[in-house]
Amino acid sequence: MIYRTGAEWRAAQAKRVLLFGMSGLGKTHVSTLLRDNGDWFHYSVDYRIGTRYMGEHIADNFKREAMKVPFLRELLRTDSVYIASNITFDNLAPLSTYLGKPGNPNRGGLAFADYLERQGQHREAEVAALHDTPRFIRRATEIYGYQNFVCDSGGSICEVVDPDNPNDPVMSDLAGNLLMVWIKGSEAHTAELVRRFDRAPKPMYYQPGFLHAAWTDYRVEKGLTEEQVDPDDFIRWTYARALAHRQPRYEAMARWGITVTAEEVAEARDAQGFVDLIARTLDQARTHA
Repeated sequence: MIYRTGAEWRAAQAKRVLLFGMSGLGKTHVSTLLRDNGDWFHYSVDYRIGTRYMGEHIADNFKREAMKVPFLRELLRTDSVYIASNITFDNLAPLSTYLGKPGNPNRGGLAFADYLERQGQHREAEVAALHDTPRFIRRATEIYGYQNFVCDSGGSICEVVDPDNPNDPVMSDLAGNLLMVWIKGSEAHTAELVRRFDRAPKPMYYQPGFLHAAWTDYRVEKGLTEEQVDPDDFIRWTYARALAHRQPRYEAMARWGITVTAEEVAEARDAQGFVDLIARTLDQARTHA
């Protein structure tokens, strides 16, 4: 780890952390809190994916839909209108909408082959965006004068790394430049995330092996063809399994850094509270080592 003790962390002129864990446990909340403090640069991996690496895919998808409308079709063909996504740190809907959901096209579903293609695009984009992190650390300092840096990673980071491989290129790149911090949720948090997702299901990225197995198992259990699958029902069915699939991967990633709980993170009311939490956790980790 780049900081070995709480004292070393507190004394560091450049504090650099990467937050990872399930979506909805406070990564973006803490990152925003640190950014609003005025002394931290906030690098959002999902925002980078949606703007730098997936922006053209997203815009082209909007244009394909617009071309179905005669009025907009002529305007697009003559370059009379401009169509783009408006992704922000707090609104990643254009990215998740592009990823889509497989199933019945009459219910907004994608053909499974098209869904897999978009999943593959996301994987490449996420790996690239994670590898961009050290460059943004330098940019934050050289251009904007920020010494402190927080990387707000997406929930699917555990799907694109091999934390059990000490030479994993992404993990090595990240851990060599930032303190890896797992925000760990409880069973109660998991249950709440499932309930929240059930109310408003949204597309996610999954590992290909996991996704193929889920797609097959769901259709066998329900007795459905690909075209009969309700897209929302499939991703609801898949979500709880995805959380269980991701938990051991997060735990393996945590060996590269430290672990804090979602409750502890929620108690950090300002940047100093977060700094204190990390210092305590570093010292506790050293004591237990």
